[in-house]
Amino acid sequence: MAPPLPTFRYTFDLVGRFVRLEPLGEHHVDDLVAAAAGDRSTFGFTWVPDGRDDTLRFVDDLLRARDAGDVVPFAQCRPDGTAVGCTRYMTLRRWRRRAEPDEVEIGGTWLAPDAQRTPINTEAKFLLLRHAFEVWGVWRVDFETDVRNARSRAALERIGATFEGVLRHHRVAADAPPDDPRPRDSALYAITDDDWPAVAGQLRARLADTS
Repeated sequence: MAPPLPTFRYTFDLVGRFVRLEPLGEHHVDDLVAAAAGDRSTFGFTWVPDGRDDTLRFVDDLLRARDAGDVVPFAQCRPDGTAVGCTRYMTLRRWRRRAEPDEVEIGGTWLAPDAQRTPINTEAKFLLLRHAFEVWGVWRVDFETDVRNARSRAALERIGATFEGVLRHHRVAADAPPDDPRPRDSALYAITDDDWPAVAGQLRARLADTS
């Protein structure tokens, strides 16, 4: 009989200079309600909860998915502890017989309007990528964004992700009416373990140049 797999740890902090990624919890709800209450046009093609009840459901759904082993969700927090958005590991794929994933997707990312275009997003991506490649030892990290989302696609290209193609009718479009869901086409980007040393160097340099 094969030995049991070691326990996979779903909750941990990732800490940088500009952002602290904390395991998502109900204690983040009030901050997230405030973070999502600004100019919602800045969220573009990203679905973001709207109001306290919506945010409570959003957090509860992610915590259930975490407990099922499907996602590893984080609150994106400023150094003072204020949560200003969310992100997560999702689509955890395992090809080797081990607890850690071999491939993951980073997604479900959003930030308050006043936290956008700050070092928070760059550093959060760096922390997530570094943990995936250097702690979990994954082969690949991918990102899947609405093909129409030029801002998100440009940000992925800036961090060194490679465009790999379009997944047609891939997920529900974030801007579709709730009573009339329709599919979106997703632009697929990825970073592999071969790419990571160069990508890591570029991200470290960008963050070092940020005051």
